[in-house]
Amino acid sequence: MADPLGEVGRLAEATIAVVGLGLMGGSLAAALRGGAGSARQCRQVIGIVRQTDTLPLARKYVDQATTDLGAVAAADIVVLATPARTILRLLPQVAALMRPGALLTDLGSSKAAIVDVMSTLPDPILAVGGHPMCGKEAGGLAAADARLYDGAPFVLCPVPGQPAAAVEQATALAQAVGARPQVLAAALHDQAVAAISHLPYAMAVATVLAATAQAETGGDLRWQLAAGGFRDTTRVAGGEIAMWTDILLTNQAAVLMQLAHARAALDALTAALAQADEVGLAALLRAAQSRRRAMFQPTTGGTDR
Repeated sequence: MADPLGEVGRLAEATIAVVGLGLMGGSLAAALRGGAGSARQCRQVIGIVRQTDTLPLARKYVDQATTDLGAVAAADIVVLATPARTILRLLPQVAALMRPGALLTDLGSSKAAIVDVMSTLPDPILAVGGHPMCGKEAGGLAAADARLYDGAPFVLCPVPGQPAAAVEQATALAQAVGARPQVLAAALHDQAVAAISHLPYAMAVATVLAATAQAETGGDLRWQLAAGGFRDTTRVAGGEIAMWTDILLTNQAAVLMQLAHARAALDALTAALAQADEVGLAALLRAAQSRRRAMFQPTTGGTDR
């Protein structure tokens, strides 16, 4: 099956169905439809939402909005843009509705469990896991942005046994919305994002909870003094709870491993500080500083205490 679009053959002539029009799905649909001054990337975008009261807003981002999941039957590409556990539940149901040769992909933030289910889908359906590495603090369709994917890494996780055409078509989709596709095994993806995305969220939550516990004895003073350092360190703790609950639970093993690493690092800092070990403490700080600066250009805002 060399061509995942069958007789259509090219992304520009494809009908693409996006199931779930939150921030990620809505932004993808808007980019494909040609929002924010960009060119249309496909023939038609179908948006499938759960609630009828979402339809009026959805029509601003798609060519056809519906609550009927059966609309995926008309699509050449179907993108599941719901929380990860909903993706797992929808995969068999959606695959059964799709036409042979169509491509099924997703935007879930964890990939191993999703790719495992994809590997059990009927042979006529092409499938590949997807995870765009972008987002906003604000969620929901009202926050959708056709430029959200511009320049963002878009990880594609191949499904064992699937033809190369699946990844090729998913690559074209990622490029069409301005992202930078990167092919990566699902297990490696989950380990990597646990370290650089899921652990930072967990640590941000822990930081806010720790400060909140202290504030119970200090009144509002701590919140009055909180400035850019606290704001930037804890920004992701303001994210959507349902989304993050799904992410943490569907990438449980990798996140637990990273939390163990974080606990060890905190133990090392605690020991150095408790012993007034200036040399050891400075070594830990320097190691972190060196790695951070190697990844990101230093800014003048790093002295906020």
